[in-house]
Amino acid sequence: MVEVLSSNVIQIKTHLLQGFNSFNQLKHVHARLFRLGLDQDNYLLNQLLHRAFGFGKNTRYPRLIFHKTKEPNIYLWNTMIQGLVSADCFDDVVAFYRSMQREGILADSFTYPLVLKACARLCDIQLGLRIHTLVVKSGFEKDAFVSTSLLGFYAKSGYLENAHMMFDETPDKNVVSWTIMINGYISAGRFNEAISMFRRSIEMGVRPNGFNLVRVLSACTRLGDLSSAEWIDQYMMENGLGRNLFVATSLVDVYAKCGNMDKACRIFDGMLEKDVVSWSTMIQGYVVNGLPREGVNLFLQMLKENIKPDCFALVGMFSACARLGALELGEWASNLIDRNEVLSIPVLGTALIDMHAKCGNMVKAWELFKGMKHKDLVVWNAAIYGLAMNGYVEAAFGLFGQMEKSALQPDETTFIGLLSGCAHAGLVDDGHRFFHSISSLFSLTPSIEHYGCMVDLLSRAGLLGEAYKLIKSMPMKANAIVWGALLGGCRLHRDTELAENVLEQLIELEPWSSGNYILLSNIYSANRKWNEAANIRSIMNEQGIQKIRGCSWVELDGVIHEFLVGDKSHPLSEKMYAKLDELEQELKSAGYVPTTEFTLFDIEEEEKEHFLRSHSEKLAIAFVLISTTSKDLIRVVKNLRVCGDCHEFIKLVSKITGRKIIVRDNNIFHRFIDGLCSCKDYW
Repeated sequence: MVEVLSSNVIQIKTHLLQGFNSFNQLKHVHARLFRLGLDQDNYLLNQLLHRAFGFGKNTRYPRLIFHKTKEPNIYLWNTMIQGLVSADCFDDVVAFYRSMQREGILADSFTYPLVLKACARLCDIQLGLRIHTLVVKSGFEKDAFVSTSLLGFYAKSGYLENAHMMFDETPDKNVVSWTIMINGYISAGRFNEAISMFRRSIEMGVRPNGFNLVRVLSACTRLGDLSSAEWIDQYMMENGLGRNLFVATSLVDVYAKCGNMDKACRIFDGMLEKDVVSWSTMIQGYVVNGLPREGVNLFLQMLKENIKPDCFALVGMFSACARLGALELGEWASNLIDRNEVLSIPVLGTALIDMHAKCGNMVKAWELFKGMKHKDLVVWNAAIYGLAMNGYVEAAFGLFGQMEKSALQPDETTFIGLLSGCAHAGLVDDGHRFFHSISSLFSLTPSIEHYGCMVDLLSRAGLLGEAYKLIKSMPMKANAIVWGALLGGCRLHRDTELAENVLEQLIELEPWSSGNYILLSNIYSANRKWNEAANIRSIMNEQGIQKIRGCSWVELDGVIHEFLVGDKSHPLSEKMYAKLDELEQELKSAGYVPTTEFTLFDIEEEEKEHFLRSHSEKLAIAFVLISTTSKDLIRVVKNLRVCGDCHEFIKLVSKITGRKIIVRDNNIFHRFIDGLCSCKDYW
């Protein structure tokens, strides 16, 4: 009989060690333990517990096994605690640990790391500190596993000073302890310290793994620390560290977000394996760095490679189309995904709303907004900003009121949209009201962007003194955008004296920017101060400052056409200029007189008119007119602000041709219909 029982025990142990295929088999073996009187065998029960926790995160049966055990040993307690940790039952982990203490079972080097992990997840710093005391008293502080777990507890709980003290006292620092410290600093947003710690680890001869490299590169991205990213890239090349998919994608991301698209492209092109994340990263990099055409081309190339676009690739594509005014292309891309998916995912819906708004199709943008199933604050902000920049300022105000009724708290972005609308519509009183409500009603702190909007509003309205006073009262130092808004007002209202003062500030902030010099030169030219204008041009020549060349884009049949000022490279250039001649004759008969006062040079009127007629937006409109016969809307996107002459020219073209024309420059939307513009000649 004893031999039979012994044989059964050996058979059961062998069976347990082989594992099970199903939960029913586990219960069958458990039943055999009861029949054989082995239901209190700690070794067999420990094996059973291990297998029980292997069937998902349902801990009911393992708990039943444990609670039926009369005298569980430390191994059973540890297995139970380990299983609860793996099931993310961290409150229960702490409860079991306290029960173990009450039962007089002493924790060992396996128990402490498990309970410390639960303490970190629960942010139970008091229990963690008590465990640290027990670890020291019981002599386990020398155990590498326990000391590393204590280090992880302090780092994950945000007590980085304690973690750093422990780390410095650790004699044998391994890659795990370095990783814990680096990740602790990253999680706390202390990216500089994370990068510094990584450099120290390299100096100590620690060879980083792919996970560490990805995390540190993410810190470089968050800081915009291009030099550290380049150093890491160089280190990997010099030490033969291969770039796996994740490391290479992280390098593409950091280079793109730091503005170095040449290096991002080099890494991307050199990748032997590319997934949709790496494609999406590169597409968004092009868009963020002002290269939307390259972003569109890469998206199309991705489709040719049979890579299905994810949410972020589509967001990048929609953003590129928004910048180019490529509505047809954007709508085609939106058909690659199910409409319900668009309306269910806020980031996708927001990008699509933004694209239609920036392409001047506010009706479609509004339809999408109404159809969104989950309207978060970003979705509301996109709709408010879209309405404001398309000239529907009152509608934007109304939507803001609806948002308040929906119990959504507006953020800084909300007020940027509202104040921008006020600036473009000249609503000074409304602008004052919204600006003051930022802090007084919504307990937000006005940012430099809000001050910039107010300066823009006041400057456009001719309240230059008030705008200047506001700049001087700002709690932060004014940036180039704020001073640029005031300079634009000086140009509009021809205040040369104030403009000179403003330009001094701008040159100090942006000595490389041609726009500052050109704007002042325009002011001098408008006031016939030719010598002063010539002096500005001389300064630009001496310092090698080049004027940004005017560029406009139009989309026709899904193809984007680009035109530069004075461009004659287009295959239809001859016909385009002929069309401009024809239009000018008709416009002059209707009373159009070219506005030459803002040209840069003191030359004859006839030459000035020739210079103005080759502006890129005029070429773009002429191209569409000779290429289409329908009355479809003409959409033009320009990289610079539309000049006064072009604005007057396009107004009259819309009247004599009967075509609706939308021009989006780098400042505002202009919707031209029957000789009138939505900006009411105020931009």
